[in-house]
Amino acid sequence: MFNKKSCLILFVLFVLFQGATAQDCKLTIKGFVIDEMSQSPLAYVNVVIQETQNGTTTDDQGNFLLEDICPGHFHFIVSHIGCADEKFHFDIYRDTTINITLSHTPISLGTVVVAGEKNDYDNQANLSVNRKVIEDKGNQGLSGILENETGVHLLKNGTGISKPVVHGLFGNRLLIFNNGIAQSGQQWGNDHSPEIDPFASDKITVIKGANALEYGGGNLGSVILTEPQRIQKEPHLHGQVNYIFETNGRGHTVNTRLEKHTSKLAWRINGTLKKYGDKKAANYFLNNTGLEEANFSVQLQKTIQEKLFLEFYASTFNTRLGVLRGSLISNLTDLEGALAREIPFFTEPDFSYDIEAPMQQVSHQLVKGKAKYFFNDHKVIEFVIAGQLNERDEFDIRRGGRSEIPTLSLYQFTLNTDLKYANKLSESLSVSLGHQSIVTDNRNNSGTGIFPLIPNYISYKNGLYGTLNMSRNNFSYNLGLRYDNEFQRAFTFMRNSDEVIIIDRAFNNLSAIFAAKLNIAETQSLGWNIGFATRNPAVNELYSNGLHQGVGGIEEGDIDLDTEVALKNTLEYKWVPNSTFALNVLGYFQRFNDYIFLDPQDEFRLTIRGAFPVFIYNQTDANIYGLDFSTQFTISNSLLGQVKYSYLRGQDRENDIPLVFIAPNSMYGSLTYRRHKTLNLSKRLNIEDSEIEVTNRYVFRQNNLLPDQDFLPPPPAYNLFGIKVSTNLTTPSLKFRFFLKADNLFNVSYRDYLNRQRYFADDVGRSIVAGINLKF
Repeated sequence: MFNKKSCLILFVLFVLFQGATAQDCKLTIKGFVIDEMSQSPLAYVNVVIQETQNGTTTDDQGNFLLEDICPGHFHFIVSHIGCADEKFHFDIYRDTTINITLSHTPISLGTVVVAGEKNDYDNQANLSVNRKVIEDKGNQGLSGILENETGVHLLKNGTGISKPVVHGLFGNRLLIFNNGIAQSGQQWGNDHSPEIDPFASDKITVIKGANALEYGGGNLGSVILTEPQRIQKEPHLHGQVNYIFETNGRGHTVNTRLEKHTSKLAWRINGTLKKYGDKKAANYFLNNTGLEEANFSVQLQKTIQEKLFLEFYASTFNTRLGVLRGSLISNLTDLEGALAREIPFFTEPDFSYDIEAPMQQVSHQLVKGKAKYFFNDHKVIEFVIAGQLNERDEFDIRRGGRSEIPTLSLYQFTLNTDLKYANKLSESLSVSLGHQSIVTDNRNNSGTGIFPLIPNYISYKNGLYGTLNMSRNNFSYNLGLRYDNEFQRAFTFMRNSDEVIIIDRAFNNLSAIFAAKLNIAETQSLGWNIGFATRNPAVNELYSNGLHQGVGGIEEGDIDLDTEVALKNTLEYKWVPNSTFALNVLGYFQRFNDYIFLDPQDEFRLTIRGAFPVFIYNQTDANIYGLDFSTQFTISNSLLGQVKYSYLRGQDRENDIPLVFIAPNSMYGSLTYRRHKTLNLSKRLNIEDSEIEVTNRYVFRQNNLLPDQDFLPPPPAYNLFGIKVSTNLTTPSLKFRFFLKADNLFNVSYRDYLNRQRYFADDVGRSIVAGINLKF
C-alpha cells in the first residue's frame, strides 16, 4: 500500500502536470506579413499551422494572431493570392512574434536574396518564376514555363522541341545556367531543347539586361538561371510528389522530390518521368510526335563551422522524342506540295505512343563540386568544378533497313572551372573578381555513313572579369569588365571532298557593362543598363555543311565570318505604390555589327535523303529593339489581374530590310479569383486557397517581313484562351494541391511563326491538363 508520503508526492506531481499542461497550451503567436517589394502590409493572407490545422487570416494591416498554442515543433504554411506558398519551421516554447515577407509582385522583382547574399545582378532588369509555376507547368519543360513572361518567346520545332528566345536572341547568344553551371550541349540547333529538368529547380530567373559578366562573355543576349534553393536547416524528412496528365498526347508526368537536413549532411534527390504519344492539332493527329523522358538529380550540402560550405550536385537527363513524319519529304514536287497542304503528308487517323524515325535521342550528364569559404561576413572565395557529357543521336528514314542507324551522332565532353572572390569593402562598396575556363571536346561518332553536319572540334576558353558595385543614398550602380580568349581547333572537310583539314583559330572577346539604378521614391525606381560585347562565330556557323535532319533543312556555314560586335541599352521603370498594384516598363535597343543569322535561300535541294530547303549562315549590320510592359493589380484582395505585352522589331541596317526569325508581338492577360475562407471538413482536414484563373494569349501576325524572305508568308495572328481551377486540401502532416486546366480552350487552329514545322502542320489544339501535388 502507498503510505501518506507517497500519496502526497503523487498528488503534487499530478497538480504540477495539470498546471503545466494548462499553461503550455496557452501560448500566443503574433505576426505581421508584408510585401517584399513595396514593404506594404498584406491583408487576407492565410496562415495555418500544419500539425494542428489552427489557422487565421491577416487583417487590413497585415497582422495575425494565433492563440491557445501548445509548445512544439511546427510548420507554418503561408499563402496569398499572387504569391507562391511559403513554408516556415519554428520551435515554439513561449509567446512568439513572427515577421513574414512574401514576394507578392513577381513582375517587379529587382533584388534577389539567396542565403543572405545579394546577387550581382540586382541592378539588372530581370524576372523570376517561382516553384508553384514550375510545379503546375512541369509537363511543358523549361521553355514552356517561361512562354508567357514578357520579352520571352519560344523557338519551336514541332510540339515537343522548343528553346527560349529573350529579346530576339537565342542559341549561342543566350546563356542558360543549370544550378550555377553554363549548360553545354548542341544548343546551336533550332531543334535542340535545353536538357534541363525544371522540377530540379525552385526558381527560374531571366536576366534581361546587358550581359551579366560573371556568367559569361560574348553572349550578347540575356541569361537564364535555373536555381534550386539551399536545403533548409530542418531535421524532418520533407518531400513532394507531382503527377500531371494531359489529354493532348495522353501524356503522363511524374516527379518525386525528397530532402532532409542533418548535422552531418543535408541531401536532396529529385526524379522525373514523362511519356507522351502523338500530339493533336485542332483537326488531325501530328503523327510521330511522342516523347519519353527520364531524369534524376542528387544534391548534397555540408557546412563546417559556419566557415566552409561544400556542395555536390549530379544530374542525368535522358529523352527520346519523335519528329513529325510529314516534315520529311522525298522529292521536290512533294516538297512544294507539302508547303501548300492544309494537312501534312503521312497523317494517320489513329493515336499512337510509338516513336519511330525521324526521331532524336539525347542524354546529358552533369557532375558539379562547389566549395565556398567565408573569411568573415564580408569576404568570400568560391571554387566550382563541373563536368558535362552530352550525347545526341538523330535518326532518319533510311533505305535498306538502316533507320536504326543514326544519321547524326554527336558526343561532347565539357569541363568547367570557376574561381570567384568577393569582398564587401563597406556598406556602399563591394568588388568581385573571377576566372572561368571551359574546355569542350566535340566529336562525331563513326558508323553513321553520313557526311557529318559539323566537324570534330576542341576548344579552350578562358575568361577574366571584375565588377564594382556602389551605392549612395537613392543611387546605386555596377561597373564590370571581362576579357575572354577562345582557341578552336576544327577537323573539317573541304567542301565536296573527303579530305580532312585542320583549322586553328584564336579569338579575343571583350565585354563591359554599366548598370545604374535610381530610387525616385520609396515606391518607384528607374534603371539604366548599357553593355558592350563581342562574340566570335561558333563552330556550326563556320563549318556546318549538310542536312540538319531535326529541322528538315540543309545548313551551310561560312568560314570567313567575322566576330560580332554589339551594344545594348535598356531603360526600366518600376512603380509599386502598394501591395495591390505594380507596374514595370522596360525598353531596349541593341545595335549589331556583323550580326550572324541563318538566312533562308530561294532554293530547294534534292538529295538521296529527300528534298529540303536550304539555309546559309550570313552576316549583316542590324538593330534589334523592343518594349516589355507588365502590370499586376489586386481587387478586393480576392481578384488578381495581370497584363503583359511584348513588342519586338529586328531590322537589317545594311540592306534596309527586316530580319528573319524575329518573334511577332504578343499580349498575355490573366484574371485570378481566390477564395480566402478556409472550409473545415473536420478538425484535421481543411480545404483552402481555392482559385479560378482565366487566361488569354494573343500573338500578332509578323508583318515586318518581305514576301520573298521566307518559303511561306508569316501565318495569321491567333488568340488562345485558357482556364484553370485549383484547390488545396491540408491535414496535419500532408498538403494536397489539385488543379484542372484547359489550354487552347476553343481548339483554335493556328500556326506560330517561330515554329519551324509551321511549313507543314498546324500547332497543338485543345488540351485538358489535370494535376495533383502532394507535399509532406
